[in-house]
Amino acid sequence: MDPAILPPTTQLYEAYRTMRRYTEALCAPLQIEDYVPQPVEFISPPKWHLAHTTWFFEEFVLAPYKPDYPRFHPDFSYLFNSYYNHVGTRVLRTDRGNITRPGVEEVYAYRRYVDEAMQALLEGLLEEDSGRSELEETITLGLHHEQQHQELLITDLKYILGHNPIFPVYQEGFSLTEVPNAQTGFVSVPAGIYDIGHEGEGFHYDNERGRHRVLLEAFEISKALVTNGEYLEFMNDGGYQRHDLWLDEGWQWVNTNQAQAPLYWHRIGGEWHYYTLGGLQKVNPESILCHVNFYEALAFAEWKGMRLPTEFEWEASAGYFDWGTRWEWTHSAYLPYPRFSKAPGAIGEYNGKFMINQMVLRGASTATSPHHSRPTYRNFFHPYLQWQCTGIRLVR
Repeated sequence: MDPAILPPTTQLYEAYRTMRRYTEALCAPLQIEDYVPQPVEFISPPKWHLAHTTWFFEEFVLAPYKPDYPRFHPDFSYLFNSYYNHVGTRVLRTDRGNITRPGVEEVYAYRRYVDEAMQALLEGLLEEDSGRSELEETITLGLHHEQQHQELLITDLKYILGHNPIFPVYQEGFSLTEVPNAQTGFVSVPAGIYDIGHEGEGFHYDNERGRHRVLLEAFEISKALVTNGEYLEFMNDGGYQRHDLWLDEGWQWVNTNQAQAPLYWHRIGGEWHYYTLGGLQKVNPESILCHVNFYEALAFAEWKGMRLPTEFEWEASAGYFDWGTRWEWTHSAYLPYPRFSKAPGAIGEYNGKFMINQMVLRGASTATSPHHSRPTYRNFFHPYLQWQCTGIRLVR
């Protein structure tokens, strides 16, 4: 599916089938025990992702648009709602790993049940061809929502397996990290007034709306992302021991967690290794750095005598460099654009209520589903988090 265009009903039907199959394909290499663990609060078990993305279509499409739709199970909204307060009470996020029942087989049965109902609904739309835009837009949102969870599913799974003491292989040869830079050098971006935000009819989230102008001073931005080798130089120069490189909050994070390296890095026999979904291997100095948080990105930039781009600088210059292998930290707080407004009801909770204490990331990553990226996409995470495929692009 190309999310740049709201697809006609026929394309929407095929997009739904393709999207749902891809989620299950990501789970194909799993053993049954892999579906349940939740080692930390911000990780969700694969079984929960499978059920939650299904609940989204049941709650926001089938229940309101399909008369007399019988829900699969009366407890599933309570178990698999994520954060939608308008919908009702839900299991605490920290307890998702405690949901041993329903079992994996029942969750897959739930997916089949909802898929069959969605197929009937979509076939009805094909026959009517009535252009029910509100329904089609909600289904399209559901597809993009599932794409977001596909990325979270694979990165959550990496965290689960990456904290297993024997570093198990998800799939031979599978790696989110082994990507070299395709470009080098810096590009100069002139001072000027730039338009920021989404425009046009293509799909976008509400946090991209409110296209507006920003005044930027001239700057130079790197066409390459920071590599493992460059970050090793920072580490070898005492990067994690020098308080002068870190924000105060970042320095507290270093000391509280005894941080010494990016997530999944392990010093074994005097050499650095990292866990990939293809197993444990030596750190490749040529590959693009992955799994660093905002504090680490900012400390590295300070060490280099440079800085991170703002999200506006990133968007204004995105046409000058390759992007899409790493979510790139910016030095911009996650805030609403001018004229931002939330949709009524539960859908309005999708982005707006998280606009506090988080930093914006731009681009996409090797874990991002196909066609789920655009220059105006605004991802956002708390500054201490490392588990997504995050990297560093520098500005001078």
